[in-house]
Amino acid sequence: MLGSVLLAASRSDSIRRVVSAAPVTRPVVNRFVAGERLDQAVAAVRSLTGQGLEVTLDHLGEDVTDRTEALRTRDAYLALAEALRKEGLGVRAEMSVKLSAFGQALPGGDDIAYANVLPVVEAAAEAGTTVTLDMEDHTTVDSTLGILAELRKRFPGTGAVLQSYLYRTEDDCRALAGEGSRVRLVKGAYKEPPTVALQDKREVDRAYVRCLRILMEGKGYPMVASHDPRMVAIAQDLARRFGRKPDEYEFQMLYGIRGAEQKRLVAEGHRMRVYVPYGTDWYGYFMRRLAERPANLAFFLRSLATRS
Repeated sequence: MLGSVLLAASRSDSIRRVVSAAPVTRPVVNRFVAGERLDQAVAAVRSLTGQGLEVTLDHLGEDVTDRTEALRTRDAYLALAEALRKEGLGVRAEMSVKLSAFGQALPGGDDIAYANVLPVVEAAAEAGTTVTLDMEDHTTVDSTLGILAELRKRFPGTGAVLQSYLYRTEDDCRALAGEGSRVRLVKGAYKEPPTVALQDKREVDRAYVRCLRILMEGKGYPMVASHDPRMVAIAQDLARRFGRKPDEYEFQMLYGIRGAEQKRLVAEGHRMRVYVPYGTDWYGYFMRRLAERPANLAFFLRSLATRS
C-alpha cells in the first residue's frame, strides 16, 4: 500500500514542490543520484570503474511534453557521449535513456523520439559504447520496442529493458532472446493496473525467474537487474546450467544500493554494472527508489528525523 502511494506521489507536481524544497532532502538524494552536473557524473564513473565496476549513465528526466525540452535532453546526452569519448570511458560506461524524455508523448511522438535519440546512439557508437532504452509504464512498451527495432537495424547493440510484472513480458523475452540481443530484466517500478501487471510481489518474483530462464537459455546477452539476493543466486545457477561464461551476461544494480554486494560480485569474477543517474530532474526517480524497498524509505525517514 505504501509503495503504491509513493509511486502515485512520484508524478504529483504538488508533492514534488514540497519534497524538493525541504532542506533535508538533498543529502538523502545524494545517496541515489551522482550529482546534478555532467562533471560530477564523470567523476562517479571514474571512481566506480576504478573499483572494477562498469556503469550505465542516466541523465534524469521523463514525461517531456515540449519539443524544446526534448531537444535539451538530446543535447545533454550528446554532451555525455562526448565526455565519455574524451575520457576514454566508453569501454566501461554506456548510456540509458528514457524515450519519454525525447518527446515520445508528443503528437507524432514515435518519429520525434526516434529522430532525437538516433544522434545519441550514433554518438555513443563513436565513443565506443552503447545505449539502452529504459522501459517506462505499460502504455509506452509497444512504442519503445518499435523504436528499438529501428535503431537495431544500424546499431544492433542497442539494449532493451523488460519488466517482469507485465503479463506480456515472457513473450517479449522470447522475441528478444536472439543472437547478440542485450536485454536488461527488471521487476518493474511503475504503478500499473491489474489488467496489465501482476500485483503480488511473490508472483512478480516468479515471473522474473521465468523470464530470466528464457533469456539465459537464449542466444542474447542478459543483464540481470536486481538487488534481491535470491535472484542473484538464481541467475548464477541458470548461467551455469546453460553454460554461460562470465562475459556472456552481467548483473546490474543501482547507484547507492548494496555497494558491498556489487564489489563482492566483481571479486568473484562477475560483470557488475552500476546504474548511475545524474541531473536536476531527480524527483520521480528518487520517489520510485523509496517505493521499491522499505529500507530506502526507512533511510529517508531516519534522515528527516535526524535533521528535524
